[in-house]
Amino acid sequence: MSRTRSLRTRILYWLAAYALLLAAAVSLHGFLVNEYAERLLWDSMLRTEFARHLERRAGDPAYRWSDSDSLRLYVGQAGAPPETDRLPDGIHDEVELADGTEMLVLVTHVDGLRHVLTLDITEMEREEDRLTLFILGSSVLLVLLMGAVMAVGLGRALRPLTTLARDIATLSPDRAGQRVVPGPQASSELEVIAAALNDYLQRNEHFVERERAFIRTASHELRTPVAVMSGAAELALAAPEIPAATAHQLRRIRHTADDMDRLIALLLALAKDPARLLQAGHPIELSALLPAIIDDHRHLTRDKALEIVLHAPQPCTILAPPGVVRATVGNLLRNAIEHSDDGRIEIALSADATVVIRDPGHGMSPEQISTIYSRMARSAAPVGDGIGLELIARVCEHLGWALEIESAPGGGTTATLRMHASGSAR
Repeated sequence: MSRTRSLRTRILYWLAAYALLLAAAVSLHGFLVNEYAERLLWDSMLRTEFARHLERRAGDPAYRWSDSDSLRLYVGQAGAPPETDRLPDGIHDEVELADGTEMLVLVTHVDGLRHVLTLDITEMEREEDRLTLFILGSSVLLVLLMGAVMAVGLGRALRPLTTLARDIATLSPDRAGQRVVPGPQASSELEVIAAALNDYLQRNEHFVERERAFIRTASHELRTPVAVMSGAAELALAAPEIPAATAHQLRRIRHTADDMDRLIALLLALAKDPARLLQAGHPIELSALLPAIIDDHRHLTRDKALEIVLHAPQPCTILAPPGVVRATVGNLLRNAIEHSDDGRIEIALSADATVVIRDPGHGMSPEQISTIYSRMARSAAPVGDGIGLELIARVCEHLGWALEIESAPGGGTTATLRMHASGSAR
């Protein structure tokens, strides 16, 4: 998983890069200015010294140049360092001799004679190198100190933003009246962000309240007429001497009402918070519930040569809304019946709350299965008949369950529903 750098780290990186570029630019500028000034100084000094020598020789024919430890004059080719033999007229900086000595050299011709004036600058160059290293070291140290100061300053400046983010993280979607209050050190920008967020929280509270009111109304207003229809059909079926055609239609009404009740249960489950939905659930013994679900759907096999076989289910208890469990498993079984003509539909239950339904139906190609999963991922139109696999998959995802479908053309289909046994982590 990629790690995203914090705003503080990004700002520090940019400021450090800026400080390094600024220090490099200032150092380079200082170096160039120093070199230029140094050249002007040497040029002026040597030319002035040589001009003074010419003046004194012109005023006093007996005058002779006297060399010092660092400044020497060579007339003609006698005694001049061989490194200066090919130098043209002018000032030449940092001429290195064979013994490692660095010289500043002035070459000029007077009355047809070549004059070479040399100045030993070895020690001065060493001092210049030491000064350059000192400047570079102090620049690096200054950048590090600036970075430390900027890190502390940015930490203090961004602390209100961190506090605001922590306050936002503590917000709970099931609590009303929550607001974010910026600290006393917050900037005006943070106050604008907090105000916009608080306005959003208020609008979201109104939206959630409307949704809750709708769910409460739908739960009552939809289930009541469905229960009335189912009860009326049950009472009508209990009456004596009912014509077979009428009894058949009454059973259709009762089964359709039951399907409608399961659909309402699934839709209401999707509209509720998963954690609260599971907390409101009841312990369900799946090994006892599965036979009842199978009995509810045996009427669908009346006109088919189908047999539903429940292998010895292992004891397993889950915590979930009973209506959601019945609707989910029941509709997987309904899909298996509707897509099979004859044979055996096998149902198995393992101790980890995994229900496996295998049907002998026509099966599906890999492309069809891919299309089903694609539609599930896009939450597109329902796949299959009845409630459809798409809605079932959404309910499973909502509750943290897992639904897998395996099939092959002509080889039937296997639906695997993995729920959570009581005490297992989600």
